[in-house]
Amino acid sequence: MSRIEGARLPVCRTCGVQYGAAREDCPICLDERQYLPADGQQWTTLHDLRVAGHRGRIEEEGPGVIGVGAAPSFAVGQRALLIRSPHGNVLWDCFGYLDDDLVREVESLGGVSAVAVSHPHFYGAMTEWGRVFGAPVYVHEADREWVGRPDPVVEFWSGETRAIAPDLTLVNAGTHFEGGSVLHWSGDPDGRGALFSGDIFGVVADTRWLTFMYSFPNYIPERPRTIRRAIALMERFAFDRVYGAFWGRVVVADGSAALRRSAERYLRFALDDGPVDGSAEGTVGGPVDGSIGGSVGGSLGGPAGGAAGEGGAASGPGDALGDGS
Repeated sequence: MSRIEGARLPVCRTCGVQYGAAREDCPICLDERQYLPADGQQWTTLHDLRVAGHRGRIEEEGPGVIGVGAAPSFAVGQRALLIRSPHGNVLWDCFGYLDDDLVREVESLGGVSAVAVSHPHFYGAMTEWGRVFGAPVYVHEADREWVGRPDPVVEFWSGETRAIAPDLTLVNAGTHFEGGSVLHWSGDPDGRGALFSGDIFGVVADTRWLTFMYSFPNYIPERPRTIRRAIALMERFAFDRVYGAFWGRVVVADGSAALRRSAERYLRFALDDGPVDGSAEGTVGGPVDGSIGGSVGGSLGGPAGGAAGEGGAASGPGDALGDGS
């Protein structure tokens, strides 16, 4: 007998998020951070994906870190990461696929003691994963309204940080989504710390660098004050590797410095609104070089503590393109 109880529940083909009942639209894809395809809303199920030839994919992504995804890729195309902590395996982020073979493969690696998810685009089939493995699914309270399949396994947390194991701490960076979170692992096998960022901090093609986006598919940049807040929060955590959302997108060394210089570069370009000749006149509240020291201190356009949810962000499923119902 299959352990996948939600095998026939609707899954959005565009974002890969599973819902608890049939519906006409996907609120996540109606939001300005996602998109509705030209041919309209399309649905599938875990069962139909399996029949169509999708299977689980498991590959090592780093010391003590196993990538878990679907092959061929589906929807956004992200992979999850199984963090093999001595305190129990944690699945970081999720995707819209699960079958019994994949369950058995993950169990052979020690199973899943907890699931933690960065933001709504990567909710995938998180409730199904939590139910199958008997694991809590950690979601930041600020993103509660986007959960498509509510269930007692979904555990909402609030505030800036939440320890989910002695060596694993969630941090509400607040970029991309107000509840957008990253996961810090102090006990990684290298002993230098690791950060799991999803695309809250997006590891780019040149994996020495990261970026910050309000919307990736629609190329809407993240607000500088939101980035300043996130970087200030991360100053208390040391990490060498940074694991992004997609296969192979990993900063393999000096991750803390990579995050900081990436923010410096982003702010330098985002806030350079001076004259064409490049002089510093007319810049937004500070020097044209956009140094992170100035930004954390509030010199580039606003205070470091600016709220992550301000600045015209869509506040819920109905705010972007219609009422989302």
